[in-house]
Parts: sequence; structure tokens; C-alpha cells
Amino acid sequence: MDVLTRDFYDRDTVTVARELLGQQLVRVLEDGTRLICRITETEAYVGPIDKACHAYQYKRTRRTETLFAPPGTAYIYLIYGMYHCLNFVTEPEGEPCAVLIRGAEAVTNGDIIAENRFGCKYGELTAYQRKNFLNGPGKLCRGLDLTRAQNGVSLTEADGPLYVCAGPSPKRVQTGTRIGIDYAQEAVDFPWRFWTEA
Repeated sequence: MDVLTRDFYDRDTVTVARELLGQQLVRVLEDGTRLICRITETEAYVGPIDKACHAYQYKRTRRTETLFAPPGTAYIYLIYGMYHCLNFVTEPEGEPCAVLIRGAEAVTNGDIIAENRFGCKYGELTAYQRKNFLNGPGKLCRGLDLTRAQNGVSLTEADGPLYVCAGPSPKRVQTGTRIGIDYAQEAVDFPWRFWTEA
């Protein structure tokens, strides 16, 4: 599989968010096992103008420092003290922009992902658990065993713990407003969420 290069991420964030749909997210565990998922839902965050972005108007803090890293860097943060969220840094270095990976579907090693999520094999999941398997950023990170330990890693190296490979483009893409950003004033209405059927 061809790993997406830094050039893929070094573009307009909204465009990258849309074009990440269908791409293959690869998580490499310490024993070399690869967990592969197809990306099905994303959200764009554009720091300079976006009140929903952690680094709105170039606000630099210890938490947001990774957003200023080179494009193709993983930005992972913790929300509510319990859920990790995976983002891909976009645009030129120093521009605090990123794409939140909101959802995916398992392609390989579904049993391992299910063990991480629910403590059982994929075939043992209930209908409800299957429906809600990786359809949220916290669920995705738990299933792929992603934490702040992977914050700042490059997404463009096949020998790293996390990277993205080219996958088939979805036949249909839906667009809407982002979730859980009621505080963000006019940014609430930005149509920067993209998804496809899992």
C-alpha cells in the first residue's frame, strides 16, 4: 500500500478532510500487528479563523503545540479526562489546522479492535456494539489503542506506529455541520464535517 506523503496533508484543510474519506488508517502495534481501518467520517478545523479550533487565532499552549507541527503529524488530545481524539495536522508548518478523524470501519484484525473496545471477539459483539463500533473519535482511539503517547508522530512513515495509505474513494460523500461545538459562535454553521456510509 502507498503511504500518503506530506504533500497530501500540506493543502487546504477542508479539501484534505473530504479526501481522507476512504483512505486506510494503519495502526502498528508494538508486536508488529497492523490494525487497518477505512476512514468514514472527518471534520476540518482551521485555527486562524475557526473558533472551534483549539488554536483559534494562533493560540499556542502546551496542548496545542502539535497543531503547529509539519503537515502529516498526528495530534492526539484528551477530552473529558477520558476520551482520546485523533487529528491529522494540515497546511504549512506553523498554520494551526487539522482534520479530526471521527469514524472508521475495521478492515483487518477486527477481533483485536473489538477486544480493545469491548473485551470480546468481533463475532461476539451485539448488534448495538457493531453499529457503534468505531463511529466516534473516542471509540476509534480506544479500538486502535491510541493515546497521547502517539501525539506528534509522523503519519508519513511506513515504519512508524501510525500512518495512512491510499484507499478507494467513496461513491457518495455527505456534508454537514460539525458535532459538539455549540460554543463556537458562527463556526457552528461551517459545513466542515464529511462522512460516508461505513
